[in-house]
Amino acid sequence: DTLNGLFEAIQVMRLLDREFPAQMMAILIYVASHNGCHKQSVEQALGLSTAAGSHATDALAGRHRLGKPGLGLIKKIEDPSNRRRKFLVLTEKGKHLVRQLKQALES
Repeated sequence: DTLNGLFEAIQVMRLLDREFPAQMMAILIYVASHNGCHKQSVEQALGLSTAAGSHATDALAGRHRLGKPGLGLIKKIEDPSNRRRKFLVLTEKGKHLVRQLKQALES
């Protein structure tokens, strides 16, 4: 059942953070399917403001704005052609989570 698989995938993400926001789930899935994308392309595709995109990608990366550590699922890499732009790529931890999500969706 597709919905059961989706529920299981959401539960996998909630193991990392009980209150894993849907906005962050959407960003993670976008980055997983467009690995190496610019942060601005994520914001445009998902209809996010620059501030919302920054807060969410910071939380998915190394630091959370509320003083908590980030989830370490993505990495922000400076674009050498424009230092203000960031590439978003999955970390090894992020790639592992994506494999788990795919397994949950296939079950």
